[in-house]
Amino acid sequence: MNTATKLSGFALGLAAVFGAAYGVGQLADPVAPATGTRHDTTAAHGSAPHDGTGSEAASQIPGGLLVSDRGYTLAPVSAPPGEFAFRITGPDGQTVTAFDEAHDKRMHLIVTRRDLSGFRHVHPEMAADGTWRVAAPFGDPGTWRAFADFIPTGGEALTLGVDVDLPGAFTPRQVPAPARTASVDGYTVALDGDLRPGATAKLTLTISRDGVPVTDLQPYLGAYGHLVALRSGDLAYLHVHPDGEPGDGRTVSGPQVTFHTEVPSAGTYRLYLDFQHAGTVRTAEFTLTAVGIGDRAPGSPATPHGPSSPAATTTDGHGDPGHGHD
Repeated sequence: MNTATKLSGFALGLAAVFGAAYGVGQLADPVAPATGTRHDTTAAHGSAPHDGTGSEAASQIPGGLLVSDRGYTLAPVSAPPGEFAFRITGPDGQTVTAFDEAHDKRMHLIVTRRDLSGFRHVHPEMAADGTWRVAAPFGDPGTWRAFADFIPTGGEALTLGVDVDLPGAFTPRQVPAPARTASVDGYTVALDGDLRPGATAKLTLTISRDGVPVTDLQPYLGAYGHLVALRSGDLAYLHVHPDGEPGDGRTVSGPQVTFHTEVPSAGTYRLYLDFQHAGTVRTAEFTLTAVGIGDRAPGSPATPHGPSSPAATTTDGHGDPGHGHD
């Protein structure tokens, strides 16, 4: 999901067949009971409530960590070479075919390799039988995580996830060090703000091109910016949307896009900002460390709410292989 409004969710996976081009996709993580283990009622996509300590109770599992939640299950199915297919089954065990539109789409599929490289956000199409299909979203060999972000009609917003193994030799990549700026296709994005476990944090991203602020960002999926955060280690998923939306009479089209987000624990997070300009969607990637109150995250300014001092620009291409949008 590359843009829209507010905060969005977390949930994920166990075992399934992926398709001829990829061989068998083996899905990690145990399937949760049909009744689910989370009981939060927040409107955002699967975002769980927190006690302010950074701890996670069993009833506060972040999104993207379960393949089955609240009776809904993400089930990959066989697909021809070059395609990924899956279904969502409901509490009655039947395939779900009714979904509400969220951020201009009924289904958002986000994939990344488990070393947090190769991020992609695509939008599958659903057949009449409830099977969702999309052209191969994965890249090089390795274990990939697929996140399905959706709202079943009459139900709550969910993010379910599953692992998909692509056979072949691969070398895991190191997560880049925390940095306050990122570069992509001639654009520079500067990030101001810090993540705080169990507390709402304000993150402001400023976009420029060749040193000139970009003030004509284009709406993409209903917003000027779209932010996904993944926790290093287990890939707990957080999808955030910015303040305001195009056409609301108060939101400007850049250069700044501001988000309010909450992470469930201390740790290292990989952030992916999608924005559209000149007809193309691009992704700027950051690494941030969430620390407890009284601590200062690596690369953060000495004054918590002052302007950030840019660190080394990330130009390592960590988003490859397979970065893209649909």
